[in-house]
Amino acid sequence: MEDIPDYLPSASNSVTLRLDIRNRPGMLAEVTSVIGARGGNIGAIDIVRANEDVMVRDITINARSIDHAREIVLEVRSIDGVDVQNVSDRTFLMHLGGKIEVRSKTPLTNRDQLSMAYTPGVARVCEAIADSPEDAHRLTMKSNTVAVVSDGTAVLGLGDIGPEASIPVMEGKAQLLREFAGVNGFPICVDETDVDAFVDTVARIAPVFGAINLEDIAAPRCFEIEQRLKERLDIPVFHDDQHGTAVVAVAALINSLKIVDKPLEDIKVVIVGIGAAGTAVTHMLDEMGVDNIVGVDRQGAVHLDRDDLDPAKRAYAEVTNPNGEDGELSEVMEGADVFIGLSGPDVIGIDDLKKMNRDPIVFAMANPRPEIMPEVAYPHVAVMATGRSDYPNQINNVLCFPGLFKGVLDCRATDVTDGMKIAAAHAIANTISSDSLTSDYVIPSVFDQHVVDRVAEAVKEAAWEEGIAGRDPVHSR
Repeated sequence: MEDIPDYLPSASNSVTLRLDIRNRPGMLAEVTSVIGARGGNIGAIDIVRANEDVMVRDITINARSIDHAREIVLEVRSIDGVDVQNVSDRTFLMHLGGKIEVRSKTPLTNRDQLSMAYTPGVARVCEAIADSPEDAHRLTMKSNTVAVVSDGTAVLGLGDIGPEASIPVMEGKAQLLREFAGVNGFPICVDETDVDAFVDTVARIAPVFGAINLEDIAAPRCFEIEQRLKERLDIPVFHDDQHGTAVVAVAALINSLKIVDKPLEDIKVVIVGIGAAGTAVTHMLDEMGVDNIVGVDRQGAVHLDRDDLDPAKRAYAEVTNPNGEDGELSEVMEGADVFIGLSGPDVIGIDDLKKMNRDPIVFAMANPRPEIMPEVAYPHVAVMATGRSDYPNQINNVLCFPGLFKGVLDCRATDVTDGMKIAAAHAIANTISSDSLTSDYVIPSVFDQHVVDRVAEAVKEAAWEEGIAGRDPVHSR
């Protein structure tokens, strides 16, 4: 596995070089050859200006990492006749000044407009909401706005980096809500890790929002925070790291089982990494009728006879591992139909795959390097999925949360239930027709424009059937 790179060149590590290139035949070819020889992928090549002596060009390069990009720049600098004027990190450029902004929906160009939008006309609207609080959904941004809330303690693969450093991620989440579903998202990064104080802070700012999206909060605190906010608020509270991951993973599994022709209730599932996401995946599979789920942590299989379980893992053990399997991961892989990894790199190998039942399904979702690299697994599995965008079958939360929030806001739901999550999973899975379903296409693209609307409609219907929708989905906007 040593010869498989950790990263492939991608836009996330891309730079744009502004080069003064001596205007003579073969110079551009020399530059591009050097970039290619160092492993860079060239994107756009643009002419900025030209004269008899010098051609100024912008060349965009995708690299494996920012260190790799620096190596390429050094090689380009060494070319005789080439002067590197500037190096721009494209990812940092995208973040300059933040990725989102607040805009006015109505023009304020005269006194009449000002008097209606603000004083004195706004007072009449305030009084209407005071008399009928439900009118806040109709007369304010509440009806289409989600708070994206974090404390910065479990950000992506970065861990506890604090609230300020987590802002770009929360902005990104808000941007995705807007771009994919037309929903307003607002980043709220709270400088507080005490559960009581955090819950109280979110509850106090909740009136302006139609739903709460919890994000990047470390386990096990995230479980208690979500539960307490759900009990305290009358708007949906959804921890995407848990439930968004679960919904999309289950959607991929629904389609994968169609390919291998195995019923959900008969499979054995091994889950490695039973933090927030692993616990949510387990709960959702259990709700859908999967009886044989074995969770594995650093100490091996989780079962009730272990004396090192914290309350969260003991609760997990009470509803999983029905046969009391013990031992290391390699031991419990015996006879498994599905492996779901939410842990770290390279935790299983070919020998583990060979222990699984026929047509094994492997979801290796650790980022950036999965539990087993697809190149290693492909010859030994029926379906392979990862969390990465550079391989087929990316299990990405963006397939769930924009449509889910659009749905709950449209029908004014007061909660997000298990039934709504299961409905969302089926909606994602059913986006791929049976004729199109293949082993490398079990989950739709994040850019499939049908996904958001299908998920939103499924969530609204489920909310209405469960009696938690504020209005009939038929009359939802």
